[in-house]
Amino acid sequence: MSGFIQGESRTQTTLLPDCLDDFIDEDNPARVIDVFVDRLRLDELGFKVVPADTGRPGYHPATMLKLYIYGYLSRIPSSRRLEREARRNVELMWLLGRLSPDFKTIADFRKDNGKAIRRVCREFVELCRRLDLFCGDVVAIDGSKFKAVNHYDKNFSSTKVKRRLEQLESSIKHYFKELESADRADAQVPEQRKAHLKEKIKAVEQEMARVNRIGEQLAESSETQVSLTDPDARSMRTKSKSSGIVGYNVQTAVDAENHLIVAHDVTNTGSDRSQLSRMAQQAKDAMGKEKLTALADRGYYKSEEILACEQADITPYVPKSQTSGPQSKGLFGKRDFIYIAKDDEYLCPAGKRAIRRTKTSVRDEIIYRYWSSACGECPIKSQCTTGKERRISRWEHEDILDGMQQRLDKTPEVMTTRRATVEHPYGTLKSWMGATHFTMKTLERVSTEMSLHVLAYNIKRVLKILGVQPLLEGMNG
Repeated sequence: MSGFIQGESRTQTTLLPDCLDDFIDEDNPARVIDVFVDRLRLDELGFKVVPADTGRPGYHPATMLKLYIYGYLSRIPSSRRLEREARRNVELMWLLGRLSPDFKTIADFRKDNGKAIRRVCREFVELCRRLDLFCGDVVAIDGSKFKAVNHYDKNFSSTKVKRRLEQLESSIKHYFKELESADRADAQVPEQRKAHLKEKIKAVEQEMARVNRIGEQLAESSETQVSLTDPDARSMRTKSKSSGIVGYNVQTAVDAENHLIVAHDVTNTGSDRSQLSRMAQQAKDAMGKEKLTALADRGYYKSEEILACEQADITPYVPKSQTSGPQSKGLFGKRDFIYIAKDDEYLCPAGKRAIRRTKTSVRDEIIYRYWSSACGECPIKSQCTTGKERRISRWEHEDILDGMQQRLDKTPEVMTTRRATVEHPYGTLKSWMGATHFTMKTLERVSTEMSLHVLAYNIKRVLKILGVQPLLEGMNG
């Protein structure tokens, strides 16, 4: 190997040991983790910082928290892998003071301190606010489905139970027919074949009994689904029409200026319809804004949610879902009728006026109905309705929906901003998490796991924006 750079001999001893601090340069992210955790009031966040009077001493929560934050920053969420890293990774040796907890202690810390860990994630968002990283007042809100530790075959609904039982009944009929044929041709069929068929029949009967028990459990509960591995996971539809996912719906609100996740939540409800005002309010509080603009896709369009945003000084931008029944039949849709506010009337496509006729209450909402007396003689009635007259419904607060649509018509580019802001963090997080996504079970523990991923994402993002030294100065200031 002459002519190449030579390494030191493995058996060479040194007079003085190396200093660990010399191995960690000034711009190492481990220094950010160290300062950030040391500045936290861990007792106020919910960590146990007072050791027990008896028993073996435990690890300080600051030590364990540093280990987990480093692990998620380095895409090492596994407690067993963190145990190995603590014994061989120089950065972790420096960060933990050469401590190396075993995997069970590491896993128990994450399991037992879920609420406190989630508060740590919010503390970093608060730090970002103090560093003036939320200089804008626009957030993009979206939801994405993440896989749970629950195979699709171990999730059941009443429909799935029924379909599974039909498949099993078909299978057992097939095996019985084969067994009858084998009995008729007794001399030509080996005994091993008959024994194999009987084992198949027994296995199918056992599976039918198991599925029937699941069906009974589902009938006795108030839930529409039951998951056998992770009881809180639910089957959800995805954008792909041919497949679904058993998992959780992760909601995020992302700052449009610096693309930081300012608020997040994990739910096992597949629909985004009722999430807009809650996520927007969380983002508004986290950013410390008096007014906020919230961008979301059409999956969030719900009149009550939009009204709640307006009442909370949040300006929503949500495209309207095209769910008009007449329009789906090729008839004129509601958007073809122009509302004339000063007269409280609608102008129909034929140029006639539809006036307000009735007032009704539907689910505690006031709905007005409009129609024209000229529908019977209208030459284009066949393009408008199949009934006696075309009736138009109007919600008492529909002026808010009209105002939002006018804002969208004037600034259609905000939907491009929404997509470029909120969808990239999801792609990054799923890439870090790998094919399995979550590794923990139950909604509370999955929420803790998601908070650690979001915290790691935000730390990396701030390091990209500011750099290590400015961030350290900001935390020390």
